[in-house]
Amino acid sequence: MLKNFQISKYSKVVLIKINFFLILSLNISAQNDLRIGIDKTEEYLQLIKKKNVAIVSNHTSQFLIENKGIHLVDSLLKLNIKVQKVFAPEHGFRGNSDAGEKIVNSIDPKTGIPIVSLYGNKKKPSAEDLDGIDVIIFDIQDVGARFYTYLSTMHYVMESCAENNIELIILDRPNPNGHYIDGPVMTKESMSFVGLHPVPIVYGMTIGEYANMINGEKWLKNNLTCKLNIIEISNYDRYSKYTLPIKPSPNLPNEQSINLYPSLCFFEQTPVSVGRGTKKQFQVLGTPYWKNFKFNFTPKSMPGAKYPKHENFTCFGLNLENEDYLSKIDLKWLILAYKNEKNKDIFFKSGFHRLAGNKILEEQIKKGLSEKEIKKTWKKGLDNFKIIREKYLIYN
Repeated sequence: MLKNFQISKYSKVVLIKINFFLILSLNISAQNDLRIGIDKTEEYLQLIKKKNVAIVSNHTSQFLIENKGIHLVDSLLKLNIKVQKVFAPEHGFRGNSDAGEKIVNSIDPKTGIPIVSLYGNKKKPSAEDLDGIDVIIFDIQDVGARFYTYLSTMHYVMESCAENNIELIILDRPNPNGHYIDGPVMTKESMSFVGLHPVPIVYGMTIGEYANMINGEKWLKNNLTCKLNIIEISNYDRYSKYTLPIKPSPNLPNEQSINLYPSLCFFEQTPVSVGRGTKKQFQVLGTPYWKNFKFNFTPKSMPGAKYPKHENFTCFGLNLENEDYLSKIDLKWLILAYKNEKNKDIFFKSGFHRLAGNKILEEQIKKGLSEKEIKKTWKKGLDNFKIIREKYLIYN
């Protein structure tokens, strides 16, 4: 299990003090000897010892050993680290809330630690929230799509840290969609919590690299810079397929859904269901009105999808479970869906441009442009972004 792993003199001392339960902190990923940030306890422990610590995390912040997950918070408490507070993003600390559902402040029943919601009316830690905090650890699994809101949560945490002179430690993680870059670059008029920065939908960076870019491009308020300490991934290749050991959110249950997500999230602002309320989330498409399609599914209320689109109605459409692995954003389904919509005036909802990143894509689809014609308009923005991105890459 510990092949090719050198334990530092400091971590040997730590290991003497911990029991078998905490040996999981040296867990090495089975995927090509990959070691992600959370695995490198010996690196970040010395940065937080004897300090008051806050954690920004969710259910993905776990060590895995023999398929059993132990949360970072529980691990640090066992090591006598003073974890004072947890900040919870969209879907909550335990990751079981609906997309867009308001998350409220609470107390973690397992540890008694206060949980402060960063999703809903409040998206940024206040100075009061950070009173007495010396350092913050950020550890959340991202999926490499601009509209996945954990990026925005990180932005506001970085901003608060910069304003209050608090160091932010990011435990870096692989990006399962890190093997390509595609999509329209976000325009200022379409920026919101589902996209705060001028980046394409798929940006090909780890969350640590992305944090470097936020700092370097001065995207924080008043051109602030956050003091960052990134615990890097070992043996990471962004072009290798990476399977997440824990689903990152309730409606991304597997590798196929994660890979299709950048191409299908557009449908969240249309009448088309992407399978929320089924076991095939982000792997199917349909509406009750596409009766010319043979494949069908029926969304039901369930954890993570309490009120799914077209609940209890049979939807007809497409099963994408066996689609080839994507290395691009595929627009053919969006174009097909619009062509099949009888009432085209209601197809695009008001928030579509916030997912697309501009107000142009909607008009391009309405005008009947082909995928090739649409993607040609993305090229200049993508070329410029790639030049910017290159400055902040940590890994080859």
